[in-house]
Parts: sequence; structure tokens; C-alpha cells
Amino acid sequence: MIKSRCLRDFARYSSLNVLGMIGLSCYILADTFFVSKGLGANGLTALNLAIPVYSFIHGSGLMIGMGGGIKYSVQQSQNEHKSADRTFTNAVYLTAAFAAFFVLLGIFFSSVITSALGADESVFAMTKTYLQVILLFSPAFLMNNVLLCFVRNDGAPQLAMAAMLIGSLANIVLDWVFIFPCQMGIFGAVLATGTAPVISMLILSSHFIRGENRFHFTKCRPSGKLYAGIFAGGIPSLVTEVSAGAVMIVFNSIILRLEGNVGVAAYGVIANLSLVIIAVYTGIAQGIQPIISRSYGMRNAADINAVLRYALTSMLIFSAVIYASVFFGASQITNIFNSERSAVLQNIAEEGLRLYFTACPFAGFNIIISVYFTASERPLPANIISLLRGFFVIIPMAFLLSQLGKIRGVWCAFPATELLTAVIGLVFLIFITKKRGAIAKEQ
Repeated sequence: MIKSRCLRDFARYSSLNVLGMIGLSCYILADTFFVSKGLGANGLTALNLAIPVYSFIHGSGLMIGMGGGIKYSVQQSQNEHKSADRTFTNAVYLTAAFAAFFVLLGIFFSSVITSALGADESVFAMTKTYLQVILLFSPAFLMNNVLLCFVRNDGAPQLAMAAMLIGSLANIVLDWVFIFPCQMGIFGAVLATGTAPVISMLILSSHFIRGENRFHFTKCRPSGKLYAGIFAGGIPSLVTEVSAGAVMIVFNSIILRLEGNVGVAAYGVIANLSLVIIAVYTGIAQGIQPIISRSYGMRNAADINAVLRYALTSMLIFSAVIYASVFFGASQITNIFNSERSAVLQNIAEEGLRLYFTACPFAGFNIIISVYFTASERPLPANIISLLRGFFVIIPMAFLLSQLGKIRGVWCAFPATELLTAVIGLVFLIFITKKRGAIAKEQ
């Protein structure tokens, strides 16, 4: 009976979050498709150069939302309702501070950032436009991520999924309208992307209008202790997203040197498909987070272990299906984005897809156990895993393998990093599982 309930909760939360995260990732994928059709290789290059900034904004929102959501879920399971309200309020304070920072960057430093990202004269104007508008819409991206996490932890995963999917659908429709009938170019693409989280928050507002929310904004002072707790639980999510942006900057720089703008455009196909595939694993991980946090607060180790098994099994099945689809469909996938029918872009992207996505099962494992550690208030191993795969291994690996294997080395850097990190993560998991078992026997 307990196993049946646990499996049912896992299927409900994870399936809804996978669908929602895939929808959310379509923000940028839709831009990639419509920009490639409307603006060609230069538009695709400009988009790919600017995407890392979106990763920084999205990661900051996830950090606050996941960190706050974990604390909120544990506090609610222990009937600490006033503390839960203070957690939400302090999460909103943090969101406002981060939003002000990103908006100021957009107003005063967009040209400087565009130059630093490596945009040349042919793509500078388009890159700057995309970058600046994304930064000015940052309050919407940040608050949407925070509300999604809290609503999901408040027992409404269906509403969170609906908000993500409807926002993404609106983004896709507006992309087409702004780029083609309205002829708004790159500005139209980024305006559609910025509008999507606003629509998502309108959907989420029904949770408050109907009075179903158990979290409330309350009068309280900013708390350094609460901020520390939110950061501790949310930093792995931030590192995952920010590192994706940092890795894209490094990869863009290396590929520009090896293959020029066409190589960066080819990487744009791979990187944007990666957003969708990683979203599957992130959806599974975010789906298990409320269940694990609740079970941890109630000291229910059996449910925690069962949910982790379900998550890892699902991940392996998804990985097999995803890689088979990428391997056999590499040509068709590249054709979708190769509007100018460039033979060079086609060859680079096809080979890159088949090499890059051998990382699937290792990346999925790393993402799931990182969230598993944070959801059960063990931030240290989660932070180590996130930092290794996000910065300390992937960046040196990219430079090393690009020297040894040129562009093929660049594609192999991602799977090599995820494999190495997965081995370290497995060691952490075995150690913590044995330690928990020993404590349980003593009790």
C-alpha cells in the first residue's frame, strides 16, 4: 500500500514536471527555430551568443525557488506554518534584489556584455537587442520561477505544469507572429520569450484567487539565516543553469576559433536541443523534490529510497529513447534548423549530436542525485556535484580535448565530464546510504 502510494505520487509529480519543463525549455527552442527561418545563420549565431545570459537569469530564479521551496515543504510537513510564510516572504525579497541587479545590467551594460560574449560586427546589433530585452524582462522570469516552485510544493503540480505549458505555447505563437507577419526580427523573438513568464504568472494567480495557497506574504524583516538556508538548498540549481551559460560562452569561444560563425550556429542546434533533453531530467528531479522534502520532514526513509529508485529507473529509460532518437535522427534534426542548407553546418551538427548526447544517462544521474541531496537537506555533496560538472571539470576538459581532437574533442568534453562526475556522485550516494542505514540500526 505504501509503495503504491509512493509510486502514484512519483508518477503524478514527475510526469507533470517533465511536461512542464519541456514546455519551459521550448522558450529558447522556439526562438532557435523561428530565428533560423527568419534571420538565417547570423540570427542563429546572435541567439546562441546571448542565451548564456538567459541561463544566468533562469538559474537565479530556480535557486531562490528551489531553495525556498525545499525549506517551505519541510516546514509545512512539521506544521511550522508561520516559519513557512517567512520563508516565502524572504524568497520574494531575494527575487526583488536579483531583479534590480539584472535590470540595471540591461540598462547600462548591455553593449559591454555583448562585446564580452564575442559578438562581431555582423551579429553585434542582434545580440545586443536580444540580451538587453531579456535582462529587462528578468523580474518576470525570476518571479515566475519562484512561484512555480512554491505552488508545486504547495500540492498543486497540475497548476504549475499548466502555467509552464500555456506560457510556452504563447511564446511559440508570439514568436511566429512577431518574426513573420509583424517583421520584428530578433526583437520580436525576445519579446515573445519575455511575455511568456507574464502569461505563466497569470495562470498561477488562480492559486491565490481561489484561496488554495498555504503560503502568504507576511510582515517580517529580511533574515540572513533564512537567506543562507535558501542559498544552501538552491545553489545546485543555480550552478546547473549558470554553468550551462558559462559552458556555452567557453564552447562558443573555442568553436569560433576552430570553425567560425558556422560552427557556432551548428553548436546552437546542439545546445538548444540539449535544453529540452536536460529539461526531461530536471523535470524528474523537480518532481521528486516535494515528495523527498516532505518525507524527510516526516523522517520517512522508506519513501525517500523508493522515490529515488523510481527516478533513476525512469531516467535510464528516457536516456535510451532519447539517444536512439538523436543518433538515428541527427540529419533530420539538423535540417530543421539549417534553413540555408549549409553543408558545413549540416556535417558539423550531425557529428556533434551523436557525440555530445552520449552524456545522457550520466547527466540525468547527476541532476537527479543533486536534487535528491538538496531535498533531504544535504547541500554539500549536491554543491560539489554541481560545481564539478558545471565549472571545475567541463571547462578544463573542453580546452584539453579541443587541443587533442579539434571540434570532435569539443563535442566529447560534455560526456567525459558527466561520466567523471557521475562516478564521484555514486560514491557520495553509497556513502550516505550506508551512513543512514547504520544510524537506523542504532535507533
